[in-house]
Amino acid sequence: MRIGLITPEPDHPLLADTAALLTPEHRVETLDPKTVVDVLEPLADVYLLKSRTPRALALARDLEQRGAPVVNSAAATALCQDRTAMAEQARRAGLPFAATRTVTALTQLASGPRLPGPVVVKSRHSRKHDLVARIDNDRQLRELAAAYPQEPVVVQEFAPNSGWDHKLWVVGDQLFAALRRSELSPAGQGSARPLALDDLPPGWPAFARRVGEVFELDVYGVDVIDTGDGAPLIVDINAFPGVRGQAGAPEALAALTLRRTNRSSTAGMRRATGARGKSSATAATPAS
Repeated sequence: MRIGLITPEPDHPLLADTAALLTPEHRVETLDPKTVVDVLEPLADVYLLKSRTPRALALARDLEQRGAPVVNSAAATALCQDRTAMAEQARRAGLPFAATRTVTALTQLASGPRLPGPVVVKSRHSRKHDLVARIDNDRQLRELAAAYPQEPVVVQEFAPNSGWDHKLWVVGDQLFAALRRSELSPAGQGSARPLALDDLPPGWPAFARRVGEVFELDVYGVDVIDTGDGAPLIVDINAFPGVRGQAGAPEALAALTLRRTNRSSTAGMRRATGARGKSSATAATPAS
């Protein structure tokens, strides 16, 4: 089978390790969205979308329109880039997502009413090196607005917590977890610390998988904080995160990839069989 990687970084540890597992029996190709203009037929059996740039999304949409399966889909990936749409989707589905309001530009927030208390301000559009900051007072807000005057942002009330983010990653049917110091922590984020699934509060694995159902994601990450007594609050959802340092993640991604190729091949055979059946039936019908 042929597997395509839509990424400018095929040496990313998760992708590189997954490719190493697949290549003994399958062909793995890289499509760099910065340089690939079109993909010629025949298409690969499945594509893994590990990029969120406009060009990568456009490439994925084109492949989907031509019948190729893409993991995750372009639509699901794009939804997770818009934090306003993400929050609306999650809260409609009853997921414990942080209450989120949208402001057209950061200067608008700075010139509005005083903040009721500590808030978290994030770029509305999720991307590499985007804005994520805790704001405790008007001075901090003015300074942030001076640095990012026209940045569209979302605002979430700061929820008291331990200062540690729970990183939940789902790859196909496998769940992985870690603890990482919040990026809002004065000490900085630091590296992730593995967390056994048995150490998660009750119900967390189920709602992590529910996120995949709601957002139609196969590979994703959920950033969660514990607001007390195991009560979860989702603060972000990421399509196809790095899942670095998690034993078994490349194997889970390789297995998911092969399941998707098999599913695609079976669907294609059914369509072809159906088309042949219709053609034969038509040919056998006598003329009136």
